[in-house]
Amino acid sequence: MRLTSIAWLWPWLLPAAVVAQSQPTPAPTSLAPLTVEKIMRDPAQWIGTSPSNVSWGEDGKHIYFNWNPEKARRDSLYSATPDGKTIRKVSLREQRALPANNGAYDRKYARKVYEKEGDIYLLELKSNKIRRVTNTAEREFAPAFALQDQLISYTRGGNLFTWDPATGETVQRTDFRKGSKPGNGQSGEKADKFLRDQQLSLFQIIKKKDQDQKDRLRAQKALARLRPKSIYIGGQSADNLQLSPDGRYVTYTLVQEASGDRVAVVPNFVTSSGFTEEIQARTKVGSPQATYQLGLYDIGRDTTFTVGYTGLKGLDEQPAYRKEYQVKSKPQTATDTSKTAAKKPEKAGELRRLAPFGPFWSDNGQRAFLVLRSADNKDRWLVSLDPATQKLTLLDRQRDEAWINGPGIGYEAGNVGWMPDNQRIWFQSEESGYSHLYTVDVANGQKKALTSGKFEIQRAQLSRDKKTWYLTANKTHPGEQHFYSMPANGGPLTQITTLPGASEVTLSPDEKTLAVRYSYSTKPWELYVMPNKAGAKAKQITSSLTSEFKSYAWREPEVISFKARDGADVYARLYRPATPQAQGPAVIFVHGAGYLQNAHKWWSQYFREYMFNNLLVEHGYTVLDIDYRGSSGYGREVRTGIYRYMGGKDLNDHVDGAKLLVEKYSVSPQRIGLYGGSYGGFITLMAMFTQPDVFKAGAALRSVTDWAHYNHDYTDNILNEPYNDSIAYRRSSPIYHAEGLKGALLMCHGMVDTNVHFQDIVRLTQRLIELHKENWELAVYPVENHGFEEPSSWTDEYKRILKLFETNLKPGASGPAGGSGTGQ
Repeated sequence: MRLTSIAWLWPWLLPAAVVAQSQPTPAPTSLAPLTVEKIMRDPAQWIGTSPSNVSWGEDGKHIYFNWNPEKARRDSLYSATPDGKTIRKVSLREQRALPANNGAYDRKYARKVYEKEGDIYLLELKSNKIRRVTNTAEREFAPAFALQDQLISYTRGGNLFTWDPATGETVQRTDFRKGSKPGNGQSGEKADKFLRDQQLSLFQIIKKKDQDQKDRLRAQKALARLRPKSIYIGGQSADNLQLSPDGRYVTYTLVQEASGDRVAVVPNFVTSSGFTEEIQARTKVGSPQATYQLGLYDIGRDTTFTVGYTGLKGLDEQPAYRKEYQVKSKPQTATDTSKTAAKKPEKAGELRRLAPFGPFWSDNGQRAFLVLRSADNKDRWLVSLDPATQKLTLLDRQRDEAWINGPGIGYEAGNVGWMPDNQRIWFQSEESGYSHLYTVDVANGQKKALTSGKFEIQRAQLSRDKKTWYLTANKTHPGEQHFYSMPANGGPLTQITTLPGASEVTLSPDEKTLAVRYSYSTKPWELYVMPNKAGAKAKQITSSLTSEFKSYAWREPEVISFKARDGADVYARLYRPATPQAQGPAVIFVHGAGYLQNAHKWWSQYFREYMFNNLLVEHGYTVLDIDYRGSSGYGREVRTGIYRYMGGKDLNDHVDGAKLLVEKYSVSPQRIGLYGGSYGGFITLMAMFTQPDVFKAGAALRSVTDWAHYNHDYTDNILNEPYNDSIAYRRSSPIYHAEGLKGALLMCHGMVDTNVHFQDIVRLTQRLIELHKENWELAVYPVENHGFEEPSSWTDEYKRILKLFETNLKPGASGPAGGSGTGQ
């Protein structure tokens, strides 16, 4: 019976795409009307490749970028003059001679130090002369200027070194060693001493050799005083090694990696060897995490310290969600959502683990500050550091019962630095509900907001003379990004870029010219150049699109907003047929990643879905693309709207969007479907399982089906740990709600997905089988990871999606389609 079942399932599990992998789709004679085969071809071959990774040469005479106008297998490095008259491919020989984009400048911006291919180089900017600092088989990295720009520091083999450009001398500044410091005594110390004394009294030759050994050790000890202290760190590693500006201290982060937790394995079936090969993927949420300590080596006192945080305000504050759980004798189970069944909360006063970032030293070398993040990511502290006493002084604390993040904040140190007075630090914070720029005075703790309003500062940097801020913000509209300038101490924002859409700006070294990567909703990214002045005109210098792509009149989606049931403003892209059919069908596209924006006015990273939405409109569908709760670009309340309940407000936004389609755009309530990948696939599953009367068909692609099986870094922020907050996991995971399926469901998943593992969809498949559900289909793609690469896979997947909607949402549709994956 089992063999019969497997024989029946196996042909259904293998999509037609497997057979078609080596059969390229011929170029069509005309792009219109759109077909899946046309739009899912290799984009580099028929759309064109936009310029990316834009940077300036250090002399400001060339702009460098990756590009592929010749339709090669991969992008190449190109250069352009700022006037756009000369664009050429950079040879491999020229590339080897170019300095690396990344690196560190001295305070006068006269020199740059950088790593390239594991060695350190020093560039004199005025003469363009390059000096090689290291030339070893071992990698050197993290170069920086040290000792008030007199030395260059770098890390090699887990230790800090400095190099003196004036003398060429290299000095090792630390000596970190694995294991424990050797002990002085043994358990048999008295007996050993007796035997040793006896030997010395009986044998003159032994006595002479012993004295010689003592003399050698004395000489070695004298020489050792000129070398760094041996610091034994057990099983830890030392990271982020820094020499203080006065050369007295070395700071470092001690990292204890988590060990012993199981790692998920992803089988790879289609291999060159012919054997199934195992890919070691990742652990799952709730697994042990690395721990961090800030270490300090006082060179003058030849002593090491670890910086303590016990007096830090709020260090013992536990998350508010723990109050929901009452302590009872009943044991917790994976499926129990009662408030009386969860784990006992942590004891009041228990200190949370922290991760330190920094220190960040002022230009005059007299002050330093740290950024501290709690392991549960609900607190971020900015503190000043006195290395002589290891004393920390609180400057700012941001607390979020959900999790700390946002533009310029992130999950590490975030965007921080010193103001030119060496007394105030600047940073970004969501204190107001939107990410804005702030300063705080380390002497008196006075804090000031430099920007404010219901918009986000998405990128910020001080000019080289530290008199001007250069900012990227969505001030004019949540769906636009522009470049602004502002006085260093705050004031009005001056808008520099004006083209509607998004402008990604890279400043020239003299900060007089902007290299702008610009796009609009119907126009992929191109490279422009313009003066760094308000009202200046931008000149396009690349042209990447093929004539075939430009031959089609791609639709410009209307960016709309509507009120959600809780009064929040929800933004969306709307695509409509030229003559919409009364009571016609509609599809909602759900973007992935959760924290991502797609209802904007620039070229979408979901360009295949953008083209597919155009195809759907050709077929008479109205299409809505929603920036649901959890999306980026709209501030803290939207960002954290999914805390402890994914599939809550984010799904409600889609249900409210469906209601809008019915009430305002004459869509039939019986003909609404949705599709999306990754987080979009998750929302699709939750919609089909928990809102079956709203959505009649759904395509869930590479979907998370159970958040307890996803990774720690993403999931723990939103749902906490599964053993601490089982309520959040059960209500947020589709696998617990599968019994609600009524409509037609298509699931697609790559079998070598190392992000959302194939195991996810297999577990849900078994759940559907046991629930005796019939109106579902699973298509698997044996060679695909999370992001598909093969055009044949994209084509097969989207032909299935189109068939799903055509079968179930068009007038006369007979209801949920069956197919080879139905029935038990």
